Parts: sequence; structure tokens; C-alpha cells
Amino acid sequence: MLRESWMLAIEALSWMQMRRLSEPLALSRTAKQLGVRDSNALRLAHHLVYETVRRQNLIDKFIDNVVGQDILDDCSMGVQQFLRLYVYQTRAARGWASLDVKEAEAIARLARSILGWETLRKVEPFFGLLLTQSNAGVFERASDEELVGLKTFHPQWYVEYCFRHFGKVFAMDVLEADLHPPPLYVRLNTLKTAENEILENLAGDGVKVKKVEHLTHAYRVTSTKRPLVSLKSYHEGLFFIQDLASCFAGEVACPSDGVVVLDVCAAPGAKTTHLAQLMDNKGKIVSVDFSERRMNVWKGEMKRMGVEIAEPIVADARRPLPLKVEADVVIVDPPCTNTGTFGKSPSTKWRLTTHSVENMAEVQWQLLNNCVRYVKCGGMLVYSTCSITVEENEMLIEKLLKWNADFKLVEIEPKIGLPGLRGLEECQRLYPHLNGCNGFFIAKLAKTCSG
Repeated sequence: MLRESWMLAIEALSWMQMRRLSEPLALSRTAKQLGVRDSNALRLAHHLVYETVRRQNLIDKFIDNVVGQDILDDCSMGVQQFLRLYVYQTRAARGWASLDVKEAEAIARLARSILGWETLRKVEPFFGLLLTQSNAGVFERASDEELVGLKTFHPQWYVEYCFRHFGKVFAMDVLEADLHPPPLYVRLNTLKTAENEILENLAGDGVKVKKVEHLTHAYRVTSTKRPLVSLKSYHEGLFFIQDLASCFAGEVACPSDGVVVLDVCAAPGAKTTHLAQLMDNKGKIVSVDFSERRMNVWKGEMKRMGVEIAEPIVADARRPLPLKVEADVVIVDPPCTNTGTFGKSPSTKWRLTTHSVENMAEVQWQLLNNCVRYVKCGGMLVYSTCSITVEENEMLIEKLLKWNADFKLVEIEPKIGLPGLRGLEECQRLYPHLNGCNGFFIAKLAKTCSG
């Protein structure tokens, strides 16, 4: 089991670096490639990958200080990823002070059996130093922002960004919250059966949950004996694994029975299934997404969750859509930099730059600017992202209001987040350290009738 876990972790990290894959996609593809099915091996590999990637900047700088970049450049991808995992497991996971020589020797033997002794020959002399050398040298001569980045495991540019926009005290809370993944949430699907029956099913499966205050069907998972996706109740569509912030977006949209909803960037289906539930499967949802692959996943989720009123359209919503619709509610949940999900998906933070934020904001503006035309007179536009940058959020809403005099911000209910920045107090922001969920922004706008 241990050998399978390490083999899977090394290969998954290699794919992540070569192809910029996310953690779950890299682990899923690698497990299929290697034929790993043991649940304990998969669970350990998952932990090794996520927690190593979470600390990647500190681990990499420590390895570079000990081994040297010239030697690392001559190593294979597999060796480089093993060294990261080795430093995580023998040092970072132990707080850098507590040492277990026997564990380190066992891990070295595993590496030889997976990668081969000849492949490891150049770096084996450094195993002892990596195990015993202090990490104090990593922090020497670092600026304040670089030091915070190393201690909270964030890129320096992002630390500087948070300090500038949130103030140092609040920014530290935001950064430190990313050290841990957010809680797990589920939304119970009352399209299938009554909520109390679903709760009984979950209890019978050994899943303990706690109701989320202010949200109708959302529950926090406090413990589970088995992975939720392996449960019969999951496959029967009795619940959807969905972050609290995402559940909040559906309730803010608050579509009533019989209305027409345009759900933009809809795949893989969390929003659409929630909207259909809130509408009691009465009315019409037009779900648009650019990716045919993701829309195939969307179709599977509609079937699993018992949604009958949703129509899929594969199209680029930055351009006029191939349909005529005047929607009561238009929901735009565009691609974003995912700066609010660093706790859940740590690899995201190492792929981003300041240019990523600017580029993504341009895509989001194209989506918004195109989709406002589909809101009927008296209708609503709901815009949300799982990013906490102002460029992707408040600044776009300001631009939309400037260009579209017939739209105005309206108050959001329920009030579970902080007011928006830049004076847009009708908007709401959720933060991991305050709300126990992904970082999130949401705005609700009404289209007024002229004349």
C-alpha cells in the first residue's frame, strides 16, 4: 500500500508540473494509469500531494539551498517530485524539528524501488542533510512580504496584493486560512425525497452533518466513515457535494416556480441542479457552457439529481448566444482565478501571476457585457466568483453600472458575508476565516424598466 501511495504521488506531481493539471485530475488520471484501486493507498497519496503542493514554495527553496539548482536541473522529473514529497513527509509534516531516521530510511528504500538506485544516485548523498539541516537559511534576507509568503505558503505577489487591498491584519487572516482546506458541505436534494428522509439515509451511512444557518438545504459534514461519492445515496442523487458559498449563490438568485433562468458557465451543474430544486422543477433553465466535455458531465448530474427543466447549450457566452431568450434571472458565474479556493486547491496559487488576474477580468467583462442583454425588463442579474480580487469583482460591477444605466445594485438576502469593497455595500464577500467556506464575491442587480 505504501509503495503504491508514493508511486501515485510522485507521478501525479509530475503530471501537475508538466501539464498544469489540478490535484484531483492529476490523481484521478494517475490512479487509472497505474491501476491503483486500494482506498487506503489513494487516501495517503491524496494527502501527500495536497499537503506537499500547499507548502511548495518553502519546500522548493529549502531543497534548492541544500541540494543546489545545478544538480536539481540534471535530475529527472520523478526525482524532483520525490524530493518534494520526502521533505514534506520527513520535515514539514513534523514541524521541521522532530526527526524520525527510520521513517526517512524507509522512504529512501521506497524511492529506490520506484525510481531505481541509479536514477537517485546524484541526490542520495543529500538525504541526510535534507533530514537534519535547519530551515532557518530559507528565511534569511527575505523581505517582509517574502517572509510572510514563505510562512503562509503563498507567492510574494499575492501577499503584496492582499496587504494592499485588505490591510495587513485582515490580510494575514486571509492568508493563514489557506493553510487548511475548508469544511465539506452537501446540499440535500428535495427533488428526490423529503429532507428528513435524506438525513436518515446519511445517518445510516455513517455520515454526520450539521445544518448551515440561513441556508435552506445546506449542511456541513462533520464526519463520515466512507467517501461521500461511494455512497448509494450519492448515486441516487439525494445530495450534491457543494461548497457553502456556491449554495449561497443559488439562494441569492432565488428563482420562483415557472420563471425563465439563464445559467451562464453552468457546467458541471451545481448551480443548475440547485436552481431547479428552488424552482421545484417548474419553469425553464437554459444552461450555457463553452466546454462540451464539461457539459457531458452536466448532463450526468441532471439525470442523477432528477432535473427536468434544464436545457443544455454549448456556446461561448462572450459572444451573442444561438438563442432568443428574455430571462427573469440571468446568473453569470464565470471562470476566475480561484483566489478564494487556495485552501481547497493549493496548486492554483502557484499557476497565477498578476497578469492572470488582469487577463481573467477581461474574459469576465466580455461575458458580463454580452449577457446583460438577456435580462428582461424587471429581471435580475446575479454575478459571482470564487475569487477575492477587486479586479474580478467590484471593478467589473462598477464598469457594468457605468455602461448600463438601466441596472442598479440591490440588497442581497440573507446577509452572511461582509459588504463589498470600493463602496459597493450591496454586494457581499465571503472569506474562509470568517465563513468557513471558499472565498467568494456576489452581486445582485435589477434591470429597471424605462418609460
